[in-house]
Amino acid sequence: MSEQQDDIQQQDPTGDGDDAVKSTANVGFSARMRNYLLTGILITAPVSITIYLAWIFIAFVDEKVKPLIPAKYHPETYLPFGIPGLGLVVVIGVLILIGALTAGFFGRMIVRAYESLLSRMPVIRNVYGALKQVMETVLAQKSQAFRKAVLVEYPRRGIWAIAFITGRTKGEVQNITEEECINIFLPTTPNPTSGFLLFLPKKELIPLSMTVEEAIKMVISGGIITPPDRRSQDQIDNIKVSAATYQDLDVLREKERAPVLVSKKGNRTGSGY
Repeated sequence: MSEQQDDIQQQDPTGDGDDAVKSTANVGFSARMRNYLLTGILITAPVSITIYLAWIFIAFVDEKVKPLIPAKYHPETYLPFGIPGLGLVVVIGVLILIGALTAGFFGRMIVRAYESLLSRMPVIRNVYGALKQVMETVLAQKSQAFRKAVLVEYPRRGIWAIAFITGRTKGEVQNITEEECINIFLPTTPNPTSGFLLFLPKKELIPLSMTVEEAIKMVISGGIITPPDRRSQDQIDNIKVSAATYQDLDVLREKERAPVLVSKKGNRTGSGY
């Protein structure tokens, strides 16, 4: 208290403390204004950017689709103002119509006919096949791809990362692996569209209760946005994994398969060199 009083006396020789009170008030006012500004940015920035991007997309679709619509069907022909989003509405309607037509017998025949035609084209068939497989995997209702978030140890034991199940491992990869494996996609931060395809044993995947959307937000934000743990208290108290429990097992695996061993004390011993 004596040091604070000395500082106040130096700022205010009269001893009444008015300068110190004014300085504290100014600092408090500036801090509040700064907090209000940051709060305003956090609230308005996501909404503004979302609306701006949506407006750009709608304008782009309108620019490409509206010239294809006859002038007599344009609302602008009869109204003194334009209607944004008309092109997007037309595109959605056309897609619904195509989906309804291809759901019937003749529609499926037409689809098989053009798929057979595309399969005879050397380069196009590869591109078409890959795009079709990806779209069916992501959009098909029966698919469970990207529907489950899991926790995996990557890039080594003791370091955890969020990944998404994309399917069950099949073919050669599964046939040469003793354990039952699962395909997972490990996204990167802050761009979740890039990442790594990993084949991990099913027993090493730790399922998460958070939704895929919550997990993606956590990845994009770099961990700043963390979803709440909605599990019961008993489940929270039940710890499932620990990196330390695998320490001895890792050493045993190294002794069996690695040409060079690293002991727990950090000493290297040769095993094959």
